[in-house]
Amino acid sequence: MIEDISKKITWLENNSSILKNINRGLERETLRIKKNGNFSNKNHPYEIGSALTNTWITTDFSENLLEFITPTTNNINYLLKFLKDLHSFVAYKNQKERMWPFSIPYSYKKSTKIQIAKYGSSNYGKFKTLYRKGLKLRYGDLKHTISGIHYNFSLPKTFWGKKNISDGYLNLIRNYYKFGWIVPYLFGASPAISKHFLNNKKYKFKKNKEGILYLPWATSLRISDLGHTNISNIDLNIELNDLQSYIQSLKKIMQTPSKKFSNLGIKNKFGELQQLNTNILQLENELYTQIRPKRKINYGESLLSELEKKGIEYIEIRSLDINPFSSIGINKNQILLLDLFLIWCALIKAPKIKKTDFLIINKNWNKIIFEGRKPNQKIYINKEKKYELKYIGQRIFQDLKKIAKIFDNQLKNSEYQKVCDKKILFFQYPELTYSEQFLKLFVKKNKIKQKGLYLANKYHKNFIDKFKFNTNKKKFEYEAIRSHNQQIKIEKNENLSLKDYLKKIINSPMPN
Repeated sequence: MIEDISKKITWLENNSSILKNINRGLERETLRIKKNGNFSNKNHPYEIGSALTNTWITTDFSENLLEFITPTTNNINYLLKFLKDLHSFVAYKNQKERMWPFSIPYSYKKSTKIQIAKYGSSNYGKFKTLYRKGLKLRYGDLKHTISGIHYNFSLPKTFWGKKNISDGYLNLIRNYYKFGWIVPYLFGASPAISKHFLNNKKYKFKKNKEGILYLPWATSLRISDLGHTNISNIDLNIELNDLQSYIQSLKKIMQTPSKKFSNLGIKNKFGELQQLNTNILQLENELYTQIRPKRKINYGESLLSELEKKGIEYIEIRSLDINPFSSIGINKNQILLLDLFLIWCALIKAPKIKKTDFLIINKNWNKIIFEGRKPNQKIYINKEKKYELKYIGQRIFQDLKKIAKIFDNQLKNSEYQKVCDKKILFFQYPELTYSEQFLKLFVKKNKIKQKGLYLANKYHKNFIDKFKFNTNKKKFEYEAIRSHNQQIKIEKNENLSLKDYLKKIINSPMPN
């Protein structure tokens, strides 16, 4: 069923020093809200810097959707401390507002105005805003206010040995598609959704007294077709078996016109651009998948071109909901477990994936997303046979525990083994999962909006109280000033019309 990797684990044990050099980074999205819990209608706070050029604090889709970006580091404690300091800095500079602690915005009303993110008068800024206008036109704006955590992960070159690094990461990615449903099962925290997200009636939702819709066994509706997902890998036919095929398949869909999006028009009735193009994807960033191959790029560079020239540098996990039980949306135990699981995905040999394989993969993910905690739930491991989820989870954890022991021996503690012992119980007792706790504490008590605001206020006060201990505040103050100056500089040095700028870079996507 699952490959025996005893020899590979022995190799890892004999080379355990490489585990010290794993690099990680976090990106956390969160909505700014008013004190009453409604969406903020104010612009991105000037005091925290320019959303266009700030290294660590920007916006995602809308003006009120903050995105915090940590540096890359091999120190987990530093990573979490930096993220907490970012939250503390923003809370201190923006004391009249709060940060919503859930992935799903349950306080949305029909009268709520969502303002697309603005980035100033430069062509680059207008380009970023136009891309978001296209997203709104194609999928609506509410879906894009859903928040998540992105976990960036890279293994040191010594881990790969003589193996081609890009091939190694693609092996990991294929295994993540096959087994990565374990992440929403363990950590999914969006089993309920607002009625405003419904686009059909194929799901039989229950409704609490607040009018919030939920599925009793769901884990992460955020990553379902109701949430932040646009088109499946089956429809797009993305290749994951080698880097060149991946790049070419993604380029193809970025250059292929969509009948649906063509009918919407490149311009609105006033003659203004309303999307970058009418292709299936405007940019590679529009590919909303559970995991993506990445590398760092500079201003003006194309990710696909850099991947083609230099290969994959790290992977980005995109299937993590906001953890409402953590003030910063994620905790250390989640990172430790992800480390173990991603290394396991790198060690297990992943067969090449055909288009038809995604039929099984998608079935498994949807099974976990919509009814992952259902008693005696079964999923496919191959095309022929289903296995009980509990059995598969426990089998994976047998290997994770062995990898955890190697980590702990190297780091001279027992953190990784303890998290294994704790999380394996989630398969025996699904009521321990984040999604079940979310239903129990927030949805079934008919207090999801009230509790969301309570947590937002609680975390806000904690951030303000801890600001005096914020060791990075001077760095953030400096970056806020630098970023505004940098935006002014970009705007002053503009020498192309927007039309010419778009012609120049439309096939060379910019960083998000």
